[in-house]
Amino acid sequence: MLVALTGIGLSAAAGLNAYIPFLVVALLARFTDLVTLPAGLAWVESGWAIGIGAVLLLTDVVLDKVPAVDTVNDAVQTFIRPATGGLVFAATSAVEDLEASSWVQDNPWVPVVAGVVVAGLVHAGKATARPVVNAGTGGLAAPVVSTIEDGASIGLSLVAVFLPVLVLLLLALGVWALVVARRRWRGRRVPRAPQDGPLPGS
Repeated sequence: MLVALTGIGLSAAAGLNAYIPFLVVALLARFTDLVTLPAGLAWVESGWAIGIGAVLLLTDVVLDKVPAVDTVNDAVQTFIRPATGGLVFAATSAVEDLEASSWVQDNPWVPVVAGVVVAGLVHAGKATARPVVNAGTGGLAAPVVSTIEDGASIGLSLVAVFLPVLVLLLLALGVWALVVARRRWRGRRVPRAPQDGPLPGS
């Protein structure tokens, strides 16, 4: 169960920023014993993979804070974020108690698909909300929202690894915050009824 929560948390983080959970997994696998990668994914902790991930993270952090450019970046990330979600879910599912399951051994695609779905849903919410935020604030909120999303991705990635029992709570809070923000935004956009004035010619 905890392994699944770790995978879900990392996949959700990938939906916000593909490179943060990737680097968290890669660095922990390379320098600690907290994450053990399967043989097929050993390249994740290689120096070149970490280096490329760091460059892509820096690029994404910059582009995602520029109004209009962030929308284009989200379109490009439509494929990258779900794919990374599947990758980190599959990578972190390679632990002793999960690999001991013959069903998981016979169906190794399940963690990948689960990661793709979770990351895809989070990415869809992010990509849908960002243009609305930009339009409502003239693009001024883009850097702030992007920074919050990056911070959430970092926090969710670390919680998924170190305190996976809190993953569902954090995701529930995230959904609640999104719903509240959306309702407030809709409330501000409700048009006011025109006031009665004198009739023409009166």
